[in-house]
Amino acid sequence: MSLSKQLYLIIAIIFFIIFSGNFIISVKNTKEYLEIESATKAQDTATSLGLSLKPLIKDKEDPEIESIIRAISNSGFYKEVRLEDADFTITKKELIGASTELDDSNWTISQISVEPKYGHVEKVQSDANMNEQLLKLENEEDLGFEEEEEEILYRYIPSEMYEKGGNITFNFTANNDKNHIDTFANLTINKVLVQEQRDVKFEYVPKWFIDLIPISLDEKYSEISNGWNTTAIIYISPNPGEAYAKLYEQARGSIIYAVIAFIISMIILLIFVQYLLRPLKKIEKLAKDIAKGKFGVIEELPWTTEIKNVAIAMNDMSRKIEAIINKLNNNLETLSKKLSQDELTGLSLKPTLETDMKDMFLHKNKGYIFSIKIDNLAAYAKKHTNTEINDYILSFSNVLKDVSTDKKLETKAYLESKAYRFFGSEFVLIAKKCDYECAKDICLRLKTKFEELALNYSLKEVAHIGATPFNQLGSIPEMLQAANEAYEKAKLIGPNEYVIRNSSDSSRNMDVWRDLVFEIIDQSNFDVDYINDAYSLENEEKKLVMQEAFTTAKDKDNNNIPIGTFVSIAEKYEKVIEFDKAVISKVISHITINNIKHDICINLSLDSISNNEFILWLQKEISKNKKIAQQLVFSITAYSAAKDITIFKNFCDYIQSCGSKTIIKRFETKFIPTENLRDFNLDYIRLARDYTCSVCQDKAKKEFIESINDLAHLLNIKVIAENVKDNEDYEVIKKFKLYGASR
Repeated sequence: MSLSKQLYLIIAIIFFIIFSGNFIISVKNTKEYLEIESATKAQDTATSLGLSLKPLIKDKEDPEIESIIRAISNSGFYKEVRLEDADFTITKKELIGASTELDDSNWTISQISVEPKYGHVEKVQSDANMNEQLLKLENEEDLGFEEEEEEILYRYIPSEMYEKGGNITFNFTANNDKNHIDTFANLTINKVLVQEQRDVKFEYVPKWFIDLIPISLDEKYSEISNGWNTTAIIYISPNPGEAYAKLYEQARGSIIYAVIAFIISMIILLIFVQYLLRPLKKIEKLAKDIAKGKFGVIEELPWTTEIKNVAIAMNDMSRKIEAIINKLNNNLETLSKKLSQDELTGLSLKPTLETDMKDMFLHKNKGYIFSIKIDNLAAYAKKHTNTEINDYILSFSNVLKDVSTDKKLETKAYLESKAYRFFGSEFVLIAKKCDYECAKDICLRLKTKFEELALNYSLKEVAHIGATPFNQLGSIPEMLQAANEAYEKAKLIGPNEYVIRNSSDSSRNMDVWRDLVFEIIDQSNFDVDYINDAYSLENEEKKLVMQEAFTTAKDKDNNNIPIGTFVSIAEKYEKVIEFDKAVISKVISHITINNIKHDICINLSLDSISNNEFILWLQKEISKNKKIAQQLVFSITAYSAAKDITIFKNFCDYIQSCGSKTIIKRFETKFIPTENLRDFNLDYIRLARDYTCSVCQDKAKKEFIESINDLAHLLNIKVIAENVKDNEDYEVIKKFKLYGASR
């Protein structure tokens, strides 16, 4: 190790040891002082407040009591100021007034009692009687003071169950000159007379500091007496916010001082080292020359060993850098004539892709083609500057480059993958010698990176991925079209999702797709199956509560068409609204003809629920079929709803007014936070499968389901679990008493 490094290291270590010790001791002492100060201040305030309230405590409902306590609480020094009743006394007037059988006549009360579960009641001995007994004990005669007539009081002594008060029934006998009545009175006894609370605000103190240094502040109290009895207790809880603020300021000041002292020390050390090691100036000059492209050497080597070694290394580096730069210049000049790259991202463009794919045809390579498109780039561009847009695109392209060049991965295909940019938001990735598992691994890693990118740029979604295997029998346009179809399917799943086509999933010409979809929708040439039977979990009876309408369509070869592809093409050519109308009509006919009693869930697209013409049509259909309106449950995925919360909320309100129901399926909190559920007029939510899969082994999932079910009950929303396969999971779901579950 060189001399300079040794000096820097020794100074840094010594400084760190000294500072750490002083800092820990200082923070510890300050913390203890603040705890004592806060506790003392709270106790003094409790004592002072108790003395102030003593003249007023005879009337525990005196509004001045609350005013005094609120004034103390508003100072902000205390988290809570609470006045509790320690002596529950009841007057004859209160008992007579609370009884429904007594009028305002002059009644006397006897034999007052409560049920044992409430506690018991005793007559309060007046201070005058107690004084008289004390005088007798001391053999003193009556001094002849005129005694005032005192009101008769009864003391209620609560049981353990009613220590905090409650609605208590008092049984007693009322007498007057004419009547003798056994009656009762219901009185509400409150333990807490006045309670003022303030939020604990830590202002600018960071959470990690609070978690690192806990400050313990105990609640203080003072008893308030009225005569011989303790009638109330005042409790004061100190606010830790002020203590944390002082402690944080002290700690921050110490750190700032330490940093400044460290910098000054290092500057002094730097000056000393420069003076001691003057030959470094020559090395510095050489380094600057290298930066300017002048690759010289130090002819006269220094005599100090460390500096001499550095000089030799610099000479060697200068020669090697010169050779490398010359070679790179030649290579760059040659490559710039052959390759065409995107100016912003540095990725190859479409012509290069076609060339590389032709090379794969020639060498009969296997692999996968990934179609990747940035979502809503145009909308992002409207709200951001060119610099911000370019930075976003660069970050996105860097994700693709990282996948293409990640040599830490064991899969060889990653080392032979390459990214391309077509134009705007469209990108393509080719992975050679890549099988399905390899393609899935790439998609998962891209999805993870896209989610990180979404967080960095405050976006809901970044891109979707469609992948298709390289087809030696196909053409370049066909394979790109196949990847695009997979991309369209991925858009229907969720943000940053992917779809990988298998080798048997051949791509159709888009014109053929369009004609096929138009023909099926125009002629209603599709079937509606009813799947995902959800049964009630609220009782032992296996009652079917809901089914989901699922459409199936076939092509001219009688092969099933993937519904995701079908809907995606319908949306692309603005045909999905007609499709949703046709599905609704078939479901209504099914319910009517077959006399269905349970609910039917109908999936709708975001395009449909945001279309005014569709809304008016739906209103007419529901009006025509009012008898089954309650059985129609219109569904939209949480991912789709999150795209436009306002439209979905308006749709829920509209459907509710028509007498039908709505459901969010595949519910996940990453799309719709639970606090937003109150904003919707929802009837059901269907949890995503991830929440119920292996729930029997996952404590976090159990707590989530229990919490979401409790919240839904408060909001009058019914929760359904989807596709619970495992018997143990199903038993766990039943214990939480969800509305229903499908298996």
